[in-house]
Amino acid sequence: MTTLENRPDTRFTTTPGTPDEWLARAREVRTILAEGAAARDRAGETPYAEVQLLKDAGLVTLLGPVEHGGGGQEWPLAYRVIREVAAGDGSIGQLLGYHLLWFWAARLVGTREQIEAVEAEATRHRWFFGGAVNPRDEDVVIRDAGDHIVYNGRKSFSTGSRVSDVTVLEGVLDGTDTHIFAIVPSQQPGITFHDDWDNIGQRLTESGSVTISEVQVPWEQAAGFRDKAFEPRVYNTLNVPTIQLVFVSFYLGIARGALEEAAEYTRTRTRPWLHGGQERAVDEPYQLDLYGDLASKLWAVEALADRVAEEGLAIHRNAWEVTPQERGEHEVRVAAVKARATDVALEVTSRVFEGLGARATASELGFDRFWRNVRTHTLHDPVAYKRREVGAFLLRDELPEPTWYS
Repeated sequence: MTTLENRPDTRFTTTPGTPDEWLARAREVRTILAEGAAARDRAGETPYAEVQLLKDAGLVTLLGPVEHGGGGQEWPLAYRVIREVAAGDGSIGQLLGYHLLWFWAARLVGTREQIEAVEAEATRHRWFFGGAVNPRDEDVVIRDAGDHIVYNGRKSFSTGSRVSDVTVLEGVLDGTDTHIFAIVPSQQPGITFHDDWDNIGQRLTESGSVTISEVQVPWEQAAGFRDKAFEPRVYNTLNVPTIQLVFVSFYLGIARGALEEAAEYTRTRTRPWLHGGQERAVDEPYQLDLYGDLASKLWAVEALADRVAEEGLAIHRNAWEVTPQERGEHEVRVAAVKARATDVALEVTSRVFEGLGARATASELGFDRFWRNVRTHTLHDPVAYKRREVGAFLLRDELPEPTWYS
C-alpha cells in the first residue's frame, strides 16, 4: 500500500517566500514521501501521485520567476531542496533534480526571448520536465524541413518519461555536427515511452527508453538559434557541472535518509549484544563509533557540496559573460565533491546495517533500497574520471575540456 493519492494536495495553500521557508516546505514533502517509501519501492508503480505532490508543494517552480508564481530561487537552494526530498524517497529526489535541470535548460542554451517565454509558461502551468538526452546512444537525427525541424531516433533513457508534461529533446542536424535542443509536449503520437525501466534501484524514476518519430518543432523554438544559426556562450557548457551537483544532492539526500532512518531503528528496536554488558543498543561503544564515523563523513561532504554550490552562484548570475577559466575551475571543484559524495553515500548506505542487527534485513523494512538507489545511479559515469580531473588540475594546472561528461 502507498500513502499517496493521485489528487491535488490541499495541505499547501501558500507559496514559500524565503530560502528557510522553501527548505521547510521540502522537509514537509520529505516527511510525506518517507511514509510508505519502502512499500512504493517494492510496488514499482508509476509515480503520478508523487509528482503531483511536487507540483502541489510548489517545488517544481522553485527556480521559476516570482511574477509568474515561481519561487525565484537559485541553484544553491535548489540543491538543498533536492537533498531533502531524496532523503524521503531517492527516486523522487532524482525526478525533482532532473526536472529542475531541464526547467533551467532554457537559461543554459536559449536566447533571452526564449528564456523569458519558456520560464513564464512552465511556471504558470507547473510543467513537469523529462529529458530524452543520453550522450552514450546514437544521436537523434534532425531534419531541416524549412520553417521547422523534425526529430527522429531512439534513446535508452528518458528520466521522467510518462510522468512528464514536456520533454527536452536533443539531436544533431543531419549532415552537420550541430546539436539542437527543443522542448516538446510529452504526450503526442511522435513520442513513445517504453515501459522497460526494471533496475535494482531508483525504481520510480521512469527512466526507460523512448522512441522519437517525426516530432516537429518550429525553428524559432530551437534553443539558442536565430535564423537557423546558434549563438554560443561559455555558459552553454555549464550543463555538466550543474547536473553533477544535482547528482551529488540526491546521493547525499539518500545517504542522510538512510542514516537517520537507521538511527531511529537503532534507538527504538535494535537490541544490545548479549555479551556486551550494555542494557541499550545506543550505549554500545561500537554503535557510538559507527554512527559517529558515518555522520562525520556525511556532514563533511554536505558542507563541501554547499560550498561548491555557492562558488558556482557567481557563474550562474553572470551567465552572459562567464569565462572558460571560471567554468573550468568550477568543474574541478564539482568533480571533487562528486567523487567524495559517491564514496560516502555508498559507505553510509551499506554500513548502516552494522548498527541495525539481523532483524532489520526484513524485506518489509526496505533498508536495502538506500544502497540500491545510490549504487544504481553512481554508475552513471565513472567516478575515477572525476578524480582524474582533480589530479590533472592539481599537478598540471589543466582544466577539464567541456564534454558531455566533464
